[in-house]
Amino acid sequence: MADKIVVAGVSVDTRHWIGGERVASAETFTDHSPIDGQPVGEIARGGPAEARAAIAAAKAAFPGWAATPRAERARLLHAIADGVEKRIEELGIVETTDNGALLRSHRRGVMPRVAHNFRFFADWLLRLEHEDFETRGHANHVSWDPSGPCVLITPWNAPLMMASWKVAPALAAGNTVVLKPAEWSPLTASLLADIAAEAGLPAGVLNVVQGYGAEIGDALTSHPDVRRISFTGSVPTARRIAASAATNLTPLSLELGGKSPLLVFADADLDLAVDLAVEQYDNAGQVCLAGTRLLVEEAVAEEFTRRFAEKANALVQGDPRDEATDVGPNIHPRQLEKIDAFVQRAIADGARAVIGGQRLDGQFYAPTLLTDVAQESEIVQEEVFGPVLTLQTFTDEDEAVRLANDTRFGLAATLATGDRERAERVTAQLVAGTVWVNCFFVRDLQAPFGGSRLSGVGREGGTWSFDFYCDLKNTVTAPGGWKDHG
Repeated sequence: MADKIVVAGVSVDTRHWIGGERVASAETFTDHSPIDGQPVGEIARGGPAEARAAIAAAKAAFPGWAATPRAERARLLHAIADGVEKRIEELGIVETTDNGALLRSHRRGVMPRVAHNFRFFADWLLRLEHEDFETRGHANHVSWDPSGPCVLITPWNAPLMMASWKVAPALAAGNTVVLKPAEWSPLTASLLADIAAEAGLPAGVLNVVQGYGAEIGDALTSHPDVRRISFTGSVPTARRIAASAATNLTPLSLELGGKSPLLVFADADLDLAVDLAVEQYDNAGQVCLAGTRLLVEEAVAEEFTRRFAEKANALVQGDPRDEATDVGPNIHPRQLEKIDAFVQRAIADGARAVIGGQRLDGQFYAPTLLTDVAQESEIVQEEVFGPVLTLQTFTDEDEAVRLANDTRFGLAATLATGDRERAERVTAQLVAGTVWVNCFFVRDLQAPFGGSRLSGVGREGGTWSFDFYCDLKNTVTAPGGWKDHG
C-alpha cells in the first residue's frame, strides 16, 4: 500500500502514528467517499499488535508529559490550535471528501471550533483550581492529578470535531492519548497527528491507530495500562466497550445515541419553530443531538406542518462541496440501507410521509417527515441517524412532557414557546442532558455535556472534563508540628 494518498490536493498519510513515528500494517481497508462512492485510498488496518504498541508508547511518554508544567502544556495546545487554523481549508476539504458533511460548514464553523477546543482547554487548565477549605483546623487541598494513558474512540459524523473535544482536555490534564477514529472517516485524525507533531508535542503523547471495530477496539479497551476510555457512538458498541473495560475497572465516559424531542407550543413564534425543526436535517440528519421527534400542540399542528413542508422542500440536496448545498449524502451504503429500512417499516405500519420517504440517487436520502406514528412504534423509539423526523401532536403540557420523556434515551431536548414560565416548568421535567429553549445547538465548552438513560454515562466540558480525565486527590494536613530546618 502507498504510505500517502492525495485527497483534493492534500497529502494524507494512511499509516498509524505511534510513538512519534509512522507505522504501517500488513493489512489495509478501503476508505470510500460518500459523495460518489469511489475509493479514496487504502488505510492501515491495525489490530491487537498496533493497539499494544500505541498503548506502550503512551505509557512510556506519560511520566514526562504528566510532569510538564501546566503553562507548557497549555502553550503546546495553543500551538496545535495554530496549526489547525493554518490548515482549515485542507482539513475541511479532506473531511468533506471523507464523510460527506458540508464544506461550507467545515470552513465557517467546524474547523474553527476544532481550534477553539484546543484553546479553550489550554486556557481552562491555567485557571483550574479548587478553593482550599478547613476541617477541624486541618487544611484540605484538592488537586487534579493526571490519570495515565487514555483511549479515545470517535464517531464518523463529526470526526475531527469529536477528536478535538476529547484529545484537548485529555492532553491538558497531563494524560497521554491513543486516538482511534471511525473506520468510515479516518483521514483527518491522521492530519491531526501531523499538526501535533509540527507543534512540538513530544513523541508518544498523542498516538493515532486506524482499524476496523472490534479487531482493534477490544485490544484497546481491555488493556490494563489504559486509565480512561472516552467513547462517542452507538449503544451496542458502548455495551461491548463497557464489558471490555470492566475487567480493569477502567473509568468510562460514554456519549451515545439520542431520540430527542422538539416541543412546539401554540404560543411559540411559529416561524422560529419551523426553522428549528428544519435545522434537524443538518449533516443529513447524522447528528446525535438532533430533535428528531417533533411534538406540536394540536392548535397549530396543521399550520406548522404546512410551513415546515414548504421550507424543508426548498432545501438543496447535492454535492457537499457546493456552497449552495444544504443537505449532503449519508456516510455509507450500509447506513443508507438502515435509514430506508426504518422508513419503509414505519410506512408499512401506517405512517404517512408528508415529505420524502425514499432513497435518491447515490448515497442520498430525501429529507423525510412521517406523521400518523404511534408512540410505541419503532420509528418513534429507535434512533435512525438520518434525515428522518416524526411528528406527533399533544393537547397540553402534561401530555407534551409525557411524550417527550417516553423513550429509553435522554440526550437533548428543544423547546419552542413564548411563555417564560411554561419554559421553566417544562424544562424542569424533561429528561435530557441539554435543553435548548427557542434555540438549537448553542454549546459553550464550559457547560456540562452528556446524556441520561441510554444516551450516556458521565459529563464532559469545562471542569467536568478534568474531573473525568484526572484522578482527584484531596490532601489533608494537620495544623502545626513542623520542624524548623533553618
